[in-house]
Amino acid sequence: MIYPLTTVNTRLQPILREIVWHKKQEVTQMHQQMSLASLQRQLTAAPTVRDFLTALQQNPYRPGLIAEVQKTSPLYGKIRTDFDPIAIAKAYERGGAACVSVFTETAFFHGSWETLRAIRQRVALPLLCKEFIIDPCQIYLARAAGADAVLLIAAILTDRELQDFLRVIHYLGMNALVEVHNLSELDRVLKLNDIRLIGINNQNLEDFTIDLSTTQHLLAARRSQLQKLGIIVVSESGLYTNADLSLVAEAGAHAVIVGESLIKQENIEMAVRSLIKGD
Repeated sequence: MIYPLTTVNTRLQPILREIVWHKKQEVTQMHQQMSLASLQRQLTAAPTVRDFLTALQQNPYRPGLIAEVQKTSPLYGKIRTDFDPIAIAKAYERGGAACVSVFTETAFFHGSWETLRAIRQRVALPLLCKEFIIDPCQIYLARAAGADAVLLIAAILTDRELQDFLRVIHYLGMNALVEVHNLSELDRVLKLNDIRLIGINNQNLEDFTIDLSTTQHLLAARRSQLQKLGIIVVSESGLYTNADLSLVAEAGAHAVIVGESLIKQENIEMAVRSLIKGD
């Protein structure tokens, strides 16, 4: 089944609409080239699922770091000239990251399923697949490549799609990081069943400005409800220093995603330690 694409937020920047449009074409090709049954068969050789949630909960640092492997950005271009995804992921692991996030989107972020698979073979930490998910086939590909968690973006999915994809992700033993950008999206997500992990992205999808107060405001508004449901909250975008991490942790975030600022550093392992320890 190919899910009809419904863009929930019609004010998205053209670049994001283009990414989602391109992803729809990509998914259509996937369905022409392979059946869901063949995708499911790939799972027999998939690596054992690692517990993404427990890795965040038991990490000695608060907030726990999900360190991101990202080659390029459609907004800022190439992040690091000598980009080596495996070396970067291993540096994250040595530095004390709790989990690793890996971009698999090809056309705009120059990631791939092969990169995810290669990192899975060399790094023991739980892996988050950073993809623009619009169809279940992408979820099966993520698991087959070794993902332990998958990103779902509320802004590009309907409530029904979110709930259906959550069921598939949990059925496969993975966890879903459901990403929101504002209170309206957060309230939509909180009405879904079996929500375990919510990402608050501090980047505004209408103008791409970044403001850490987004995490503060959303948690201030719904912190008691999130705590009652036992949901782990991840703050994303605009996090550069240990002081930034302390700010969102005080607001109630359990974890953060940081990538670009770490990837640019000459000594990534040392940069990770400095970020999470404040050295």
